[in-house]
Amino acid sequence: MLTEAAALGGLFLAAFGAATILPFQSEVVFVGMQLGNAAPLVLIVLVASVGNILGAVVNYVLGIWLEHFRHRRWFPVSEAQLARAQRAYARWGVWTLLLSWAPLGDAFTVIAGVMRTHWAVFLALVTIAKTGRYIVLAWATAATMGTGA
Repeated sequence: MLTEAAALGGLFLAAFGAATILPFQSEVVFVGMQLGNAAPLVLIVLVASVGNILGAVVNYVLGIWLEHFRHRRWFPVSEAQLARAQRAYARWGVWTLLLSWAPLGDAFTVIAGVMRTHWAVFLALVTIAKTGRYIVLAWATAATMGTGA
C-alpha cells in the first residue's frame, strides 16, 4: 500500500508540475503506472486529473497576480504579446480553456487569470479538459497494449 501511495504521490507531482509553466511531463508516469497496474485505473486518472487541475489553478492565480505588474520592465511578456493573447482570448473566449490539456495550453490558464474569468467557469472547463485528456490517454494506452480499459 505504501508503494501505491508513493507512486500516486509521484504521479500527482508530475501532473501538477505539467500543468504549470514548469517543463514537466506527466504522460510517461501515467502510462507507466497504468501498464504496471500500480493502482486501480480510476484512481490513477483521478489523481492525475486533480494534480493537473490544481496546477492550472496555480497558473490562474499567477495570471491574476502578474497582471498587476504588466507595466514593469521585468514583466515576462511584452505589451504586444499580452495584447495579442488577450485579443485571442476575447475572440475565442473561455472555450480556449478546453485546450488547456494541449501543449502551450497552460498559457490559456494564465490568461484566464489575467482576464479575470469567472472562477466556476474556469474550473468547470479545465476539469473537463484535464480529466478528459487522462481518460483518452488511459483508453489509448489500453487499446494500444491490448489490455482493455
